[in-house]
Amino acid sequence: MSNPQTLAELLASLPEEERIILSLHYLRSQSSSEIATLLCVPERSVIVVIESGKARLKAVLGL
Repeated sequence: MSNPQTLAELLASLPEEERIILSLHYLRSQSSSEIATLLCVPERSVIVVIESGKARLKAVLGL
């Protein structure tokens, strides 16, 4: 990656829903079921966002 970014900058660049879900999952160690309950969304939606967000961050980081 030619322009290193901090994790905070990477998270800030994500859409709001994705940023919230990833922050809750990775920074607060909440499970997908806990996040789904908190946000009143289906657990499968949370899982999809976690998987796609993780893939997007890996791509940006060149991993």
